[in-house]
Amino acid sequence: MTRPIRIAVQIPPAGAPSYAAWRDAVLHAEAAGADAIFGYDHFEVPEVIGRDADGRPITAENPPARTNFEAWTALASWAEIVKRAEIGLLVGGAGFRNPDLLADMARTVDHISGGRLILGLGAGWYEPDYTEYGYDFGTAGQRQATFRSALERIEDRLAKLVPPPLRKIPVLIGGSGEKKTLPAVARFADIWHSGVELDSFIRKSKILAEQAALIGRDESEIERAVSWVNADVASAYVEAQASMFTVSIFADADGYDFGKLEEALSWRDAHD
Repeated sequence: MTRPIRIAVQIPPAGAPSYAAWRDAVLHAEAAGADAIFGYDHFEVPEVIGRDADGRPITAENPPARTNFEAWTALASWAEIVKRAEIGLLVGGAGFRNPDLLADMARTVDHISGGRLILGLGAGWYEPDYTEYGYDFGTAGQRQATFRSALERIEDRLAKLVPPPLRKIPVLIGGSGEKKTLPAVARFADIWHSGVELDSFIRKSKILAEQAALIGRDESEIERAVSWVNADVASAYVEAQASMFTVSIFADADGYDFGKLEEALSWRDAHD
């Protein structure tokens, strides 16, 4: 399956001077031509200082408190003000909300947006999100079990809701774990998002294809999404079947810098 190249942008609220500034950044991204706009799902703002070999974030201890806003409340607002781009979270924490309720929330935002929601979900990883808000962080295995159960319950609840979603809501799963996450991607996801380097992406994409084959699914149904690095690297990812590229934009004292998004959009347009 040949997919069009799509540029997504993740715009977290972390450090934004105000909700209005965050909202305006979302609108600017759509006007610039972004195909999808993502928030994130953190209650406490992590300070990412690097990534490990599997693309998992490495965070600083005891980061300073920063401006932040709740994700799903904002998504409902975006559904009204964003008119063309798809919207979602990169990614929602499976352990933060009752899965049946989350399915209903997703269906509702899907209707508000006219059928443009992407339902991003992950197992959760940042411990302060859990401890500060009274959730049980548990072990990685326990979080993965919660994640898998949530995917099953969401799938079941979406089929029961009246009215149903306006479309089959695409499920985006973020992560690259080979034992738990990739099998879940093969079973449930329409989009797989990872932040790993090219060699690792190629290897893990092959594992995903094998996992899909084990359950009789055509792996080409699963869109590959990766973090944007630069145009040269992006072209190599395209050769390895990636078609969605996510630019992350963070606020600083001067607001939001859209330079990387503009670079990615120019590359997309030239590639087409």
